[in-house]
Formats: sequence, C-alpha cells, structure tokens
Amino acid sequence: MTAGQRRRCFGLLRSAGDVWACVLEVNGWRRRRRDVPLTGYQALCRELAGSGPGTFGELDSVGARSVLRRFSDAWFAAAKARKDGDVSARFPRRRRALMPVRWHHGTFTLDGRRVRVPTAQNSPPLWIRLAREVPYPVEQVRSVTLLCEGGRLFLDVTAEVPVATYPPGEGPDPARVAGVDLGIIHPYAVASRDGEGLLVSGRAIRAEHRMHLADTKTRRRSVSQRAPKPGQKGSRRWRKYRRRARLVEGRHKRRVRQAQHEAARQVVSWAVQQRVGVLHLGDPRGVLDMDAGRRHNLRLRQWQIGRLMQVLEDKATQAGITVHPVNERGTSSTCPACLRRVPKPRGRTLTCPHCAFSGHRDLIAAAIIATRTPGGGPTTPAAVVLPEVVTHRRAGRHLPGAGQSRRDPRRPHAAARISWPAEARPTTTR
Repeated sequence: MTAGQRRRCFGLLRSAGDVWACVLEVNGWRRRRRDVPLTGYQALCRELAGSGPGTFGELDSVGARSVLRRFSDAWFAAAKARKDGDVSARFPRRRRALMPVRWHHGTFTLDGRRVRVPTAQNSPPLWIRLAREVPYPVEQVRSVTLLCEGGRLFLDVTAEVPVATYPPGEGPDPARVAGVDLGIIHPYAVASRDGEGLLVSGRAIRAEHRMHLADTKTRRRSVSQRAPKPGQKGSRRWRKYRRRARLVEGRHKRRVRQAQHEAARQVVSWAVQQRVGVLHLGDPRGVLDMDAGRRHNLRLRQWQIGRLMQVLEDKATQAGITVHPVNERGTSSTCPACLRRVPKPRGRTLTCPHCAFSGHRDLIAAAIIATRTPGGGPTTPAAVVLPEVVTHRRAGRHLPGAGQSRRDPRRPHAAARISWPAEARPTTTR
C-alpha cells in the first residue's frame, strides 16, 4: 500500500486505542464515585452515540462498536472466571496504543484483492490492496479485522466454512474413538482403539523457540550500551533497532503459528483416513497453575496449550469430527498392563518396574486418554488398546534448518559440511 494508506490504517488503529482508553477512563471516574461501571455492550454503545460524530478521527461507528464489544466480552469473561474461583483473573484496565478494528458483513466491500473498509462520515474512501487473494468466496466472508502485529499491518478474514461431506460409508464413524495427548516434543500423539497411532514431532518448533531466545539475548547484550537511560529520548539508531526487534518477534510468532496449524492438519487428515469420528483430547491446562521455576515456566508458556487445543478443535469440526476434552491426569505415569503408577522416565520410553512393560510414553498416554469419559468419570484406565502401527509426521518443515539436514543455519556448526545423507559404510572390514 502507499504511504498515505498505511498512515490512514494506523490512524484507525490509534483511534480504536483511543476508544479503549476512553472506556477505561469513564469507568475509572465511575469507580471513584462508587457508581456501577459501564460494562454492557448496549450501555457502551449509548455512551458512544452521545459523544457525537468525528470524536475518534476517521474511525466509523461500526469499528468503534467492535472495540466496545471486545471490552464487554473481556470484562464479563473476567467476572465469570472470578466467580468460578479464579482469583488471578483481571478486569481490562490496561491502555493500548493500537486496537484491532472489525467490520462485519455488509459494511465493507471485497473486490478481488482490494477491500474497501468504512470510514467516518465526510472522510474519503479507504481502499486496501491485499498481498494475496482471499481463499474464500465473497459470499462466505462474514467479517474483516484490521490489526498490527510486529510492526506490520494484517487484514484478518473470518468466513463461514461448511462442514465437509463424504460419500456413504467413507465419513468419520462416531463409534470410532481416538485419544490425543498434547506435549512439547510431540505436540500431538494420537492412539485409536483399532491399534493405529500417530506421532507428530515438534522438535523443530522447540528448536525455533530456543534459537529465537538465544538470538534475542545476544542482540540485547550487544545494544545494551547504547540503550537510552530512563526518561531520555531514544536516538534514530535506537528506534531502528526497536523496529527490527518487533519485525523479528512477529516473524517468529508467525512461524510457530504456521507449524501448529500444520501439526493439527496432520492429525485431522490421519483421523479422516482412519474414519475416527470422536477425539478425546487430554486437557493439561492445570499445569499452568504450578510454579516450576523461571525456565520451565517459560517452556510452559511457549507450549501454548490453549492454542493447540483450539486449532485442533476448529479443524476437526470442519472435517465432521467431534472433540471432547477429558481429564488427562496420570495418563503419562500409569502402566496400561498392571495399572500401577510408574516413575516419570527421562526419555520417551516408559518402563514399568512392576511388570517390566515397556512402550512409548506419549502413545501410552493417548491410548489411556481414549478410554476416559468426557465430563468426569473413573480415572483408572480399562481395556487399553496400544497402537501396533505408528505413523510418524513432522511439523514445521518451513522453519530454519528443519529440512533434510535437521540443522539450524544459525548454529555455529552450520558452516561445516553437512553429512546428510549418510555416507555408505565400507563393505570390507580390516
């Protein structure tokens, strides 16, 4: 887009941030006067209508109401969490410079790779040219959202996608159940009751997190000497460094997000081939409440459990597969043969000291999860069927060094000769 279009788009995002800050300020006044806060969407819209046109620059009323909807949903979600006993839930009270703006169906115009977003009255029209074609028909698009991530502008498109249809006798069977175990080394480990299993490797994702953290630390150490002091205005060089850091951070997030989508798509494709109609998804979000130290807490946050669960559920629903979250506690430390507790192994192989049973730890957990009852029920597994045929897949082939060599080019040894494929061993012995 042109410089003028980019400036107007950022102006819309800043105006949306002003709407958010205005709501926080109004509720701050009411809180100090001990009045009831404005949290309902209708009450916030009436307050917005009383402010008059042109209060928030080129931002129209539809975009401003999308910000009010976001605030109302966040407030009531925090209220519900606190009512359920989660004292760590916080109400929205933090100001934001840029806020996403959403326009629903009928308020914007989509013409190929060009989108016209609405603006305030008496403002010139704003046409945005997209980097690629929208992968959905125009009649299926329900909303578009303008947002900024890592210093770059994005237009998020929401479309109504129909559930997949299959020929008779080839679609997912509700009687076939498979268990899904979430992890860091293997984002998804799947085991069905028919003796089939799937392992999706996420080592490339873990390497991307580690290398990005190492690069960030090195970059910060190298520029720490020229960092501005508190209260001192930054130089042009410092602003360029900060902009580069935001671009690198955004690229890292996009890489990881794409790898997570690839992993979920591989699970759904495997489930469709096996005609699995129900997925029992182990819910390990309880580990997030445990303080395991600074380093391990970072690993847990980089795991992104909620996103993995949501991505898998969305893709499974589109494929006609039902997903039920179940309790996964104890599945990775229970022997499926003698049903006794087993110490946590250091690697991926679980060995029972009581009955000498041995197997893959993640597949055993997935097989036990497949026997769990959604919504509660007994936690002791019964009639566990372990996979006999295991399919291996990788997620994140687009990540640096995740190709055939499996070496990260940012590592010091990348300049050395890569010994892949392996050289043939000599046939003669000495």
